[in-house]
Amino acid sequence: MASLPIFGLLSILLSTAFATGIRHAIIRKPSSDHVPIFREAPAFLNGDVCGSDRIHITMTLDANYLRGTMAAVLSILQHSTCPENVEFHFLWGKYEPEVLESINSTFPFLNFRVYEFDSNRVRGKISKSIRQALDQPLNYARIYLADILPTDVKRVIYLDSDLVVVDDIAKLWEVDLEGKVLAAPEYCHANFTNYFTDLFWADKGLSSTFDGRRPCYFNTGVMVVDVDKWRQGTYTQKVEEWMAVQKQKRIYTLGSLPPFLLVLAGNIKAVDHRWNQHGLGGDNLEGRCRSLHPGPISLLHWSGKGKPWLRLDSRKPCIVDHLWAPYDLYHSSIHSLEE
Repeated sequence: MASLPIFGLLSILLSTAFATGIRHAIIRKPSSDHVPIFREAPAFLNGDVCGSDRIHITMTLDANYLRGTMAAVLSILQHSTCPENVEFHFLWGKYEPEVLESINSTFPFLNFRVYEFDSNRVRGKISKSIRQALDQPLNYARIYLADILPTDVKRVIYLDSDLVVVDDIAKLWEVDLEGKVLAAPEYCHANFTNYFTDLFWADKGLSSTFDGRRPCYFNTGVMVVDVDKWRQGTYTQKVEEWMAVQKQKRIYTLGSLPPFLLVLAGNIKAVDHRWNQHGLGGDNLEGRCRSLHPGPISLLHWSGKGKPWLRLDSRKPCIVDHLWAPYDLYHSSIHSLEE
């Protein structure tokens, strides 16, 4: 399915959601008061052109963001030419049987594996950031993909849980990394100095790390990673070294993003901006509504404080949140759609 321009996107998504049976799917009985109840998603089958090559996608998994994860998975499958070739690798901080049961019952045909991320890996390494959600150990699991994923996974797409894909994910999977360890949309118009403190820029011993590079901001919620190259280049250790500096000198305030920028900004493969229409959750403090950026869209990302499911439930949604709603498998959303 071709990626969609902003024009007409909302009406197309809404009509597609109802056409695929999201409105009338099965409601599963809850197994826990703490885990949302989800409807069973339709089965998605491969097209005639599909081979056997896998597309590997990694996401974190926990009860607090499970509603977002379910919507993201549905959107990926729904827009894939070869949905049966997509394999998900979920990372969680602890075994949660209700969460696993929800995945199995909502997507009975899903190809997936689950791995435990040991929070001890980041114990004593996380510094307080601008928003508490950014300080959760699972937010740092993306640093350790090369240690967690099996060696047969050579490349992976890492995705946050607060997004939906409205294009064939194979297009992102097939991007030519051109020898780089990581590919992501770059935003060179952003004021890069804002991602680090004045103390950092004043210390030439620290800021000189960008010498010889043209660093640009990139969002770590959408990345294509060469796992083998990451492992061979000891990138996990390089990121951890900057986290250790942060504990001593307070050189940034935004969680796991800045150490990625310190190691890789200016040395990644740039991907078209259509693959991360980010910032739809607003800023990190108030989460105010934001409009879509001009241009075609392949992925919508509610990075920032505001999450679409929370704003929809509060009956105070932003306009862009209605682009997420058709992928919401949470059973209560039936009532909001019918009203």
